[in-house]
Amino acid sequence: MIEVHNLAKKYGNIEAVKDITFTLPDGQILGFLGPNGAGKTTIMKILTGFHYPSSGEALIDGISTQDNPVAIKQLIGYLPENVPLYGDLTINEYLNFIADTRNIPKEKRKNAINAALEQCALTQMANRRIETLSKGYKQRTGLAQSIIHDPPILILDEPTTGLDPNQIIEIRNLIKDLGQHKTIILSTHILQEVEAVCTQVLILNAGHIAAQGSPSGIASSLRGGESWTLTLKGAAAPDTIEHRLRTSSINHNNKIEISNINTTTDAANNNTTHAAFVIPANDENAERIFNWAISLNLKILEMSKKKISLEDIFVKLTNSAQQNEAQHGK
Repeated sequence: MIEVHNLAKKYGNIEAVKDITFTLPDGQILGFLGPNGAGKTTIMKILTGFHYPSSGEALIDGISTQDNPVAIKQLIGYLPENVPLYGDLTINEYLNFIADTRNIPKEKRKNAINAALEQCALTQMANRRIETLSKGYKQRTGLAQSIIHDPPILILDEPTTGLDPNQIIEIRNLIKDLGQHKTIILSTHILQEVEAVCTQVLILNAGHIAAQGSPSGIASSLRGGESWTLTLKGAAAPDTIEHRLRTSSINHNNKIEISNINTTTDAANNNTTHAAFVIPANDENAERIFNWAISLNLKILEMSKKKISLEDIFVKLTNSAQQNEAQHGK
């Protein structure tokens, strides 16, 4: 288990991390999501024992990263954003070097290297010089060095940076496979990365935690997050539809917050009207939408629900955090 309590880190007058607290149980994949400069890499360097916190503490299996960094490094495999590879070595030679620095006994070294090569799909490339590899295979080599000592925890900083779409999919699948047996923390500013790989997410902004939990849990906590889009057929003009959206039974007793209303009529398609608006998309509201359409003598040709995306969450939370800091002069 990873425990972080009131973690803070200053570089001179710059507060890179401010009062960060979270717990990660074994077997989870946690994504640090945030823009550049949010504090993701700083937290990772503290967790791996490369940096000490200015205040607070980080514990891995009850061991303080500050008090016993050597023990921490034995528990962790670390993939930095810029992997320190040696281009003139083959993959096999490089992993031999890493195994030696990891103090893996010579009698176990061959099995450890072969296991890392197999897990990262590098067996057929083992005798290729690293400088000849594609970016994707270099990332795989970086992952191989991080797991060669079979650590229970992996910390991966921007593992798909600079990869093409096919390579990104390959690395994501590899991370998910590794996540079946290990606890993983990865950092990214790519929203799709978290949705595709992570079971938990911690959204960071300017060194603060803006939100944490499962992606679906964070989404459900945001009121009015889902939206309906309708295609309607009838004689009502767009301005009439918009007025009724705000005043009729769909918004009974003003209990539903309706926003971002947009109505247009397609004269070339039998005067079909498109109505899009944001409203909590539950079963009760679906019934209200049907009753509202009937009251206007409109036929619903199509009705679709859009779930709130992690991108919507991220924009909403980080913008709110920036506005709060601006208001308080921070």
